[in-house]
Amino acid sequence: MKLNKMLKLTGLLGAFTLAVGCAGPAEKAAEPEAAPEPEKTVEAPEPAPVETSTMNSYEVNTGDHLWGISGKSDVYGNPYKWPLIYKANSDKIKDADLIHPGQVLDIDSDPGDAESAAAINHAKTRGSWSIGVTEESDKAYLAQ
Repeated sequence: MKLNKMLKLTGLLGAFTLAVGCAGPAEKAAEPEAAPEPEKTVEAPEPAPVETSTMNSYEVNTGDHLWGISGKSDVYGNPYKWPLIYKANSDKIKDADLIHPGQVLDIDSDPGDAESAAAINHAKTRGSWSIGVTEESDKAYLAQ
């Protein structure tokens, strides 16, 4: 009888082992995840260059004159470039020798080399001047 019980136990044990073994393989260890593919980005076309103004402004104070304004380090740093201010403001300044406090003048912050050279040349060769009259040499310079 003992043998019979032993066989039964062995049979149960075998059945239990078989049942556990048939449950399927143990869960596999997680494989390392592959690095995600980088997101594909679509590059936008570069925008067309926007033309920006190179004009600044300056408000005339009592005692100012184009020569002095042009000579300021934050304007041109060269008093001989005053004709650049005159030309940029020919609609506001009738006589280069007469400006008024409170006038707001446009200042071209990036004049070209040729334009600067023409202004300096005009300032050095302008000739005599008088207040209240637009000199012929100034008219010729503005016409350039």
